[in-house]
Amino acid sequence: MVVPRPVELESTTDAPFVLGPTARISVAGAGAESVAALLRDALRSDCRRELVVVIEPPEYGDIAIVVADHEGPEGHREEGYSLDVAAEGVRIGAATAAGAFHGVQTLRQLVPASCSDDPLTIDAVRVRDYPRYAYRGAMLDVARHFFPVRDVERFIDAIALLKVNHLHLHLTDDQGWRLEILSRPELTRIGGSTAVGGGAGGFYTQDEYRGLVAYAAERHIAIVPEIDMPGHTNAALASYPELNPDGDAPDLYTGTTVGFSTLLTGDEATERFLADVIGEVAALTPGRLLHIGGDECLSTSRGDFVRFIEHAAALVAAAGKTPVGWHEMGACDALPAGTVGQYWDFRTPRGNAAEDILSFVRQGGAAIMSPADVAYLDIVYAEGDAIGQDWADGPTSLSAALQWDPARIVPGLGDAHILGVEAPLWTETVETIEQAEEMTFPRLAAVAEIGWSPAPADTEQVEAARDFPAFARRLAAVAEHWDASGTSYRRVAEVPWPEGARP
Repeated sequence: MVVPRPVELESTTDAPFVLGPTARISVAGAGAESVAALLRDALRSDCRRELVVVIEPPEYGDIAIVVADHEGPEGHREEGYSLDVAAEGVRIGAATAAGAFHGVQTLRQLVPASCSDDPLTIDAVRVRDYPRYAYRGAMLDVARHFFPVRDVERFIDAIALLKVNHLHLHLTDDQGWRLEILSRPELTRIGGSTAVGGGAGGFYTQDEYRGLVAYAAERHIAIVPEIDMPGHTNAALASYPELNPDGDAPDLYTGTTVGFSTLLTGDEATERFLADVIGEVAALTPGRLLHIGGDECLSTSRGDFVRFIEHAAALVAAAGKTPVGWHEMGACDALPAGTVGQYWDFRTPRGNAAEDILSFVRQGGAAIMSPADVAYLDIVYAEGDAIGQDWADGPTSLSAALQWDPARIVPGLGDAHILGVEAPLWTETVETIEQAEEMTFPRLAAVAEIGWSPAPADTEQVEAARDFPAFARRLAAVAEHWDASGTSYRRVAEVPWPEGARP
């Protein structure tokens, strides 16, 4: 009962494993001890079991985590793992700490969430598992409404259970600038002072951001910062008048309209601003990806847009990072090699969306697939919902979020060109972390399954190939762990939720 569905999970005839009072977590290999510490903390939270971590060979009844070159499924070194549960013990083997961490998430889902079971048993199974795509992401928009560090950490913990390995933080937009830039202090003093609806706003200091990066990295999640430009920039324009075409700072913006703002392009003041911001964000971010937006630039001429994006992307590459941008950036034909495009149009591409995303591939890059009509987490679950939007052909059901395939959207764009998938949560209507979680779960579980689990054998008939009833049953088991951790989620009618699940 695991989400995402493993490549291989076989029940065996062995007696179940009993998690007894003397059980320990035995570790061996680079990174195994830190993974074990997270498992220890999770078991304490999930089922109130207290285990110690030891650096010595396992004994009968122990959980062993082994990280070594020869461990895990052959050919899947980076994130693959093996998991064996038998009467004598549990063993997770992986070639990397990331693989071992993913094995821990599977083990957590196999452990009964009920704290009342005594003795607590885990059915004997054999798992061999690895991801379909290298990139499996969730996006949290902290610009429209700000979420403090403790809320983002809570979000990280929740997405880690589903083997999501990237958190895309949408840090800037018309309504707020959320990351301290030391060379440009007005960005947060002025631009970070409000939010949609006129709320108090907020921002992360550089030390707080470093802390978030480290917290995510411990859970084998890379943070992808996004500085959206040249549109979606009213907060920056209000902070620095010289970035405006007319030289006058606009008022701060607390509405939800898009497409009205643009940085002054082709200007030395803007180029200095880009160098300052990109340089500091790149230095703060150890991950290889840096997102520069590029979407909905309705107030920037096409020629100015192309020149701006090519310059900004070159600055990102010069800072040692791989540029990422929304698919509109594909209008540029001189992007740095390897630039990643994020597709956000529908399952049936409209306008220039297909051509734009293919442009990244032709220039040596790759694609992240986020089709808005199935992967956007801010779209309402049902008509009349108080939270969420319906512009992307909404509502979006849980079954719709599962029954699509990244390689069947854009003709000519197959798995070889796809880095992975991402489910974005925009927060125009989302004000609290509980609301964010309810919009995210359970639909993120469906997108995570698409990103991790093997492709359907018949991609022409994705709806039939992905067994939604079986997915729903597995998801119901995961909900017990959400209940145990206090994670909010939407109890959609499509799932046979466990009795007593939190409403």
